Amino acid sequence: MAGLVAALLLAGKGVAVTVLERAATPGGKLREVVPRHRPVDSGPTVLTMRRVFERIFDEAGLSLADHVTLSPSPILARHSWRGDERLDLFADRDRSAEAIGDFAGASEARGYLAFCRDSRAMFETLESAFIDTPRPSLPGLIAHHGILGAPRLLGIRPFATMWSALGGYFRDARLRQLFGRYATYCGSSPFLAPATLMLVAHVEQAGVWLVQGGMHRLAQALADAASAKGARLRYGTHVARIRIESGRVAGVALAGGEVLDADAVIHCGDVAALASGMLGADAARAASPASRTGRSLSAVTFSLDAPTDGFPLARHNIFFSRDYEAEFAEISRRGELPREPTIYVCAQDRCEAQFAPAGRERLFCLVNAPARGDTEPFTQEEIARCRERTFTLLGRHGLRIETRDAPIVTTDPTAFDSLYPGTGGALYGPASHGWRASFARRGVRTKLEGLYLAGGSVHPGPGLPMAATSGRWAAATLLCDFASTGMSRRTAISGGISTPSAMTEPTG
Repeated sequence: MAGLVAALLLAGKGVAVTVLERAATPGGKLREVVPRHRPVDSGPTVLTMRRVFERIFDEAGLSLADHVTLSPSPILARHSWRGDERLDLFADRDRSAEAIGDFAGASEARGYLAFCRDSRAMFETLESAFIDTPRPSLPGLIAHHGILGAPRLLGIRPFATMWSALGGYFRDARLRQLFGRYATYCGSSPFLAPATLMLVAHVEQAGVWLVQGGMHRLAQALADAASAKGARLRYGTHVARIRIESGRVAGVALAGGEVLDADAVIHCGDVAALASGMLGADAARAASPASRTGRSLSAVTFSLDAPTDGFPLARHNIFFSRDYEAEFAEISRRGELPREPTIYVCAQDRCEAQFAPAGRERLFCLVNAPARGDTEPFTQEEIARCRERTFTLLGRHGLRIETRDAPIVTTDPTAFDSLYPGTGGALYGPASHGWRASFARRGVRTKLEGLYLAGGSVHPGPGLPMAATSGRWAAATLLCDFASTGMSRRTAISGGISTPSAMTEPTG
């Protein structure tokens, strides 16, 4: 996502761009798999912050609406506990409050409205001074708001955990579990993440959008737009090394031996791959080594096309475990697959039913897992038990999935580490645990002249709009740097080993 955005915006400014992607299609983590005959979204399944993408296309002289068709989702998600305990959250806040009141009582509905108010205030406090800034800092954040803004900064509650903060809004443990789950959107534990991550709830409340044709259509639209602007996209291309000459970037070397000259490289893979030397020892010095203990969550996912019965699925569904704290203790503290996981199910055809053959639907099922795919890979027996537990637990919630004749594509932390090298399978870069975590993320610039960073492992963080924003900042920063020094040499941007890379050179 970051590489595609950077390529589009740079090509739109007249810079010759080459995107180097190891996979056969664009998108990186925005991927789809084909378990039977139809593609299944098997990466990000939720599109929020539509205006981020509208701005990107607008800056490229294009219209987002001309490239993808988006429709709002009236139901944000359907939540299930054991028995008939179900709760829908809606795009309409008042409708959600009414549903919560019916589910858990009037006091919990009032708590929800207070939660919405405070999560919105958090987002507004951080949007311009932190999220939409290429390299934020705590002093800069304080200076932005000034002395009179101190109460607003304290309102983001950086020193409280998300789980403890939720206790001030909800007495019902099920609701704390529901809203604590927003920490996992950043690959973090609600028991360790700061309460500031409550702002994720506001982002979702502001609108969830469905992409006609599947989420991967967004990646293809960006690739097509970048190509139309003159960018060259090369798939099935493995970047083996970033070349360094005289202390600055000189280009890249591909796995097959081909050498490409470049003046600038945008690395859009995980920073951990760069820091660990996967792109060469010289380039590794541009990033600090990543801590394996600070990795975000990984996952075990199951993509399939199968008949279902029983539970009335929405597009997005969450089936909760009975003991959230025990679940995260197993994942975060013991590094194990949970014995009773919380399960996310995206039923892709629930809003595109006209594309679904009778009796079958595309499903993407996900359970959280520790990112140990490169150190202690789970055995086939452990993954098989995880699969059995997952579909058994779904059955206990009333969802029956006929899997006997349905091919299932399983992706575990080891497979994710192969797809996204250097991560151990972590899907969100470093975990957002503790108040310092957000400031510890790398910014666009590195210590190496001509090397820039973008993607979900750097600021402003994981998620499609955040990764896209990092790509936008990378393009803007590169253009600013070369405008101030003059483009006497060829210019390039490259993005990594497995997610979009872009190389550029001036055209005039």
